[in-house]
Amino acid sequence: MKTIVCLAAGGAAMMLAAASHAQNAPGGAATSYPTRQVRVIVPYPAGGPTDVMARLVAQHLTESLGQNFFVENLTGASGVVGTGTAANSPGDGHTILFVTNDFAVAPTVSSKVPYDAVKSFAPVTIAAASPQVVVVHPSFPAKNMQEMIALAKASPGKYNYASLGIGFGQLSSERLFRLGLGLDVVRVPFPGAAPIITSTLAGHTPMAFLGLPPAAPHIKEGTLRALAVTTRDRSPLVPNLPSMQEAGVPDFDITSWQGYFAPANTPKEIVTRLNAEIRKIVEKPEIKAQLATLGMDAFSGTPEQLGTFVGEQLVLWERLIKNAGIEKQ
Repeated sequence: MKTIVCLAAGGAAMMLAAASHAQNAPGGAATSYPTRQVRVIVPYPAGGPTDVMARLVAQHLTESLGQNFFVENLTGASGVVGTGTAANSPGDGHTILFVTNDFAVAPTVSSKVPYDAVKSFAPVTIAAASPQVVVVHPSFPAKNMQEMIALAKASPGKYNYASLGIGFGQLSSERLFRLGLGLDVVRVPFPGAAPIITSTLAGHTPMAFLGLPPAAPHIKEGTLRALAVTTRDRSPLVPNLPSMQEAGVPDFDITSWQGYFAPANTPKEIVTRLNAEIRKIVEKPEIKAQLATLGMDAFSGTPEQLGTFVGEQLVLWERLIKNAGIEKQ
């Protein structure tokens, strides 16, 4: 099994350590858990890759733990609404949260986040990771990142690009890219990945920054052309696509991740049980194959590793946001 040690952005390296099987056993987990159905809050719209993965894992948790794990989509403010609801839920293991890296980025760019990413939750496990990707309409003249940068610099203000509206994850990555290179391109905000793809497919916004999972089918079909993944190294999910480093954009390393959290004060035995069960699920070859079709790579780790990682992400994004001159909303 792969275990995430660290996922870093900006000039820091991303390290994904492999071949770890430690602590798979639930140990002293409460054998009576769960005693009733379990709500899995996904703070994003139904049908997206994160939602699809949550439902896939929930189905297997239902089978292995003998109670219904059901997904509830509580959307709003790029995940903040649903995450806040999870933070205020009882810490008894019957509400858990499945969230993306917005969980850690949101507190660094918004003062209105109704939760503390460290104090409000008990980390369970990271479950998957994927790069973000820069895509363009097939008619766009630039065939690679350097050509795109040259076009933008030659015609300031001429080109626009699509990104998430509140956009804690993608907003940060695309703004860090734009501000870091001093590009005068017009940002067009959208409320989610689906309208970003619709607009870019239609050519209304010829460029877009978004996660690989929703873009992957369109890249495969050739209806969108990918220029690079937003990581230092190539992604095994799209091995023919250059990394930002290879594309001539050094010190740019941004990845998306998905992880499970429980409300604070959830008993350690329940967290341990959930960690062990979810890790067994994402290790299954058929689950890994299904996640790959969504543009995700399966990962896992201990609760302690996820907690350390979140703390590092908060410090990292605070620095990146400050250095890019992005004001807290």
